[in-house]
Amino acid sequence: MWRFLYTLLMYFLQPFILFFMLIRSIKAPNYRKRIRERYGFYGNLAAPEANGIVIHAASVGEVIAATPLVKHIQQQYPDLPITLTTVTPTGSDRVRAAFGDKVTHVYLPYDLPDALVRFIHFIRPKACIVIETEIWPNLIHQLYLRGVPFIIANARLSSRSAKRYGWIKSKLQNMLREIVLIAPQDEISGKRYLALGYNPNKLKLTGNIKYDLVLNSELRNKIKSLHESWVNDRPVWIAASTHEGEEEIILAAHRLLLAQFPDLLLILVPRHPERFNQVAELITKQKFNYVRRSENMSPTAETQVVLGDTMGELMLMYGISDIAFVGGSLVKHGGHNPLEPLAFKIPVISGKYTFNFPEVFRKLIEVQGALEINENEQALARAVGIFLRSLALRDRYGEAGYAVLVENRGALLRLFNLLRPYLEK
Repeated sequence: MWRFLYTLLMYFLQPFILFFMLIRSIKAPNYRKRIRERYGFYGNLAAPEANGIVIHAASVGEVIAATPLVKHIQQQYPDLPITLTTVTPTGSDRVRAAFGDKVTHVYLPYDLPDALVRFIHFIRPKACIVIETEIWPNLIHQLYLRGVPFIIANARLSSRSAKRYGWIKSKLQNMLREIVLIAPQDEISGKRYLALGYNPNKLKLTGNIKYDLVLNSELRNKIKSLHESWVNDRPVWIAASTHEGEEEIILAAHRLLLAQFPDLLLILVPRHPERFNQVAELITKQKFNYVRRSENMSPTAETQVVLGDTMGELMLMYGISDIAFVGGSLVKHGGHNPLEPLAFKIPVISGKYTFNFPEVFRKLIEVQGALEINENEQALARAVGIFLRSLALRDRYGEAGYAVLVENRGALLRLFNLLRPYLEK
């Protein structure tokens, strides 16, 4: 009965969802495109071969997390058709940048039975693997009716989501029974799934596949080239994956820092492309001398800020930086992945809102591999300044964080071994 009521609500909400998409498309026109895919209509798009797999990665962060897994599956099963789905245009762009035509890519439809039936008939998968957090009752049920295993890989369940699901815990039991495997990225998420009533025999802790970062020679060469043309001997700090409300604090902190370190360069990378122009206007309003990465111009000695307004280059930007602030943590967004900068052994600074990665940040702070600050420009400027003044402290934090990264590698192989029976079935 609850799924019936949920489905009625989903149909009722569709006009409002379409209106929201229209409003959002004012700043991000791609939200107006491919609307039919969101209802399971694919026009002349060629269907993938049957008996492949669906891997769903909602947006950019999940696509980045899924990329090593997808590539490993492609290496081990080169003839296995893979359909990679997202729900956002930025996630879609990331899929195409990473894989081109080596995977089929469509949007995952809204959680409506008729749309999902069309989707399943189009893809004809033998397994569906969802990365991190997406739980859609109708998707799970429609796959279950057709004997298609539904798996949550690198599973993450935030405290807020666990609390919301807890309100309807008794209603979730049938849905949870239809999920054949949950592979949590940390013990906290695992315990939250078990508290909701998930079968402990079907929950297998793998760790976070984001720990399995590998810096290939192509990336290292790009970093070397960019460092030579951009940096020379200038100190550089990066504020990455920032959200609305954070850029004002970051720019104010940078203003304070320039008074002490006049040649300091800030690389500012907003999380969402639809905000690139908005942040550019803010930088202009604050009267900073800046360049946009998309204009392919190297910063001069007078450049104070580089706006990172391209997709897929965050690791490159981390690679030329001395210090990293990881965004989404000065506002109540929950933080972003701190492991990427740690691959370069640079110290990480974050705000206190890191509930999306509780175990990672807890461990990093415990070993002094990351520095947590209050959400104001003075605290941020003070933290960056401390690291700028002490190379020894930068090295110590960077090495401690990198050690955490190395200690926790292996999740990708553990997850792949769990998935193997479903890939071969």
